[in-house]
Amino acid sequence: MATLNKLQKAFSLFDAANEKDPNKETYQGKTYAKEVLYAKRMTDKLNAFSPNASEALQLTARCQHICRWEIARDSYEMNRTGYLKWRQDLKKHHAIKATNILKEIDYDTEIIEQVAFLLEKKQLKKNQETQTLEDVICLVFLEFYFEPFAKKYTEEKLIDILQKTWRKMSDKGHEAALKLPLSDSSLQLVTKALSQ
Repeated sequence: MATLNKLQKAFSLFDAANEKDPNKETYQGKTYAKEVLYAKRMTDKLNAFSPNASEALQLTARCQHICRWEIARDSYEMNRTGYLKWRQDLKKHHAIKATNILKEIDYDTEIIEQVAFLLEKKQLKKNQETQTLEDVICLVFLEFYFEPFAKKYTEEKLIDILQKTWRKMSDKGHEAALKLPLSDSSLQLVTKALSQ
């Protein structure tokens, strides 16, 4: 199977798994399973941000949230410890799901291991591909999810979240973030967060 065909097959299988997401989101008049839309946004953003991304990174971007709804946030304590445990368990869950799909279509062990490594966000700030993935995650969050997210929290909390998001990103990620089509209110919050 040619690399491109194999990649597209993996994308199709990732998307098929995510189609089972009971959560829906409407975008530009079309309704999607929430994690399918997120996966497509991740692929589009990676292609724009890092057009020469490796096959492993392309695969990882597409399955970053695979079957995320299967581990509910409210099944953990609703505090920081519970949140961190949930995030860690999700990373492992995504890695297992992706590994099983990639094995199904005979991907090389090396690529499968690299995808699992990236899904677990290992060596952030040290590994270039982990950093690129994190930049893309942050860019997708800022462009598509920050606005509805912002309606639920106080300005103080939002500024804290924006500062934490900014710290995870590279200089290249920062440049791309400042060019996003953010609303005036979001841009004001970003500016305020960066000036503190």
